Amino acid sequence: MAFWVYLFFKVLLIPAGMVGFGSYFARRAPANINPVFGYRTAMSMKSKETWAFAHQYIGRLWRALGWGMLPFSAAAMLAVRGGGTNLVGSVGAIVCLGQLVAMVLPIFPTQRALKKHFDDQGNRRALPGAKEK
Repeated sequence: MAFWVYLFFKVLLIPAGMVGFGSYFARRAPANINPVFGYRTAMSMKSKETWAFAHQYIGRLWRALGWGMLPFSAAAMLAVRGGGTNLVGSVGAIVCLGQLVAMVLPIFPTQRALKKHFDDQGNRRALPGAKEK
């Protein structure tokens, strides 16, 4: 039972982290473009504007995915409560692997959005139908 309790809380760390960091990034990007903390891709680090846009975009995705994964992760672990160590460990590993995939997948739409809204130098594109200032 102690192993199940330990793994139950471990399984909830990834979605909780996604909710926390997603909320933080959706509100504000790290102050300075840096190679240590934040959403760091070549495109997101082109300018302050791309940096802020990428963090806001992926932050919203991570927050939504994190909230969506929390109940499913808890339900999967509750389903094996009282099971043997092998079963609990296997289900925990499968859930964590799925969570890691879900954490990485938002990179692709974020990169697409960056390329749609910014050119290769990090300057904002004029989107079709947008009024110029």
